Amino acid sequence: MIEIKNLVKSFDETQVLKGISTTFEKGKTNLIIGQSGSGKTVFLKSILGLFEADSGEIIFGNTSLKSMDLKERALLRQEIGMVFQGSALFDSMNVEENIMFPMRMFTTASEEEIRERANTVINRVNLVNANLKLPSEISGGMKKRVAIARAIIMNPKYLFCDEPNSGLDPRTAILIDNLIQEITREYEITTVINTHDMNSVMEIGEKIVFLENGFKEWEGTNQEIFKTDNESVTKFVYSSEMFKKIRKIYIDESI
Repeated sequence: MIEIKNLVKSFDETQVLKGISTTFEKGKTNLIIGQSGSGKTVFLKSILGLFEADSGEIIFGNTSLKSMDLKERALLRQEIGMVFQGSALFDSMNVEENIMFPMRMFTTASEEEIRERANTVINRVNLVNANLKLPSEISGGMKKRVAIARAIIMNPKYLFCDEPNSGLDPRTAILIDNLIQEITREYEITTVINTHDMNSVMEIGEKIVFLENGFKEWEGTNQEIFKTDNESVTKFVYSSEMFKKIRKIYIDESI
């Protein structure tokens, strides 16, 4: 679990995060959504410790990030998996080498142990027979699977995903969403996803935090977001053509 208490972050004279408090639960897919400029990227980077908050607390498990020394923060980073927006694979490394990279860098495991673990996660994300392929030889969806496999190779307690469906067709995006949710539940990970994809909200939004102008404007589930009377949320959600269709199916027809 990750608990956020009254988080504030400014750049120069501009306050970007304005006292955000929320909890991201273990074993659930927790989504951060909002318009461009709402503060969601700064929020994600602050949780990761890439930005130092001006005030407030970020608590991983039972330990505040603020109270951790450099050694403790380094140990925490080894418990965090990250899926980047563009997958961020090394072009000169094949699939297997990309996935093994964190264990080679941050553990003293033998090459045999690393390769065995790599093949376990390769099988888990359905990338069988892709070990020796280069990133240039695989599809966008496969690259995301490689990124997910690399993120979970060290059995993280926390998984952060920044726009994991960026650049994917709708069908592949759903498959990636479902894979992230399956892994989250299977490994009991605290997963936090920064997204603008409304299909992700519908498919895997077990906890949704909606930001607007640096405030936490609303939070709830993907079922509750259809029924909220919060004007900011409804304006954001129903500006999507897909959500207009979804509302007709899930809300209007049930009345």
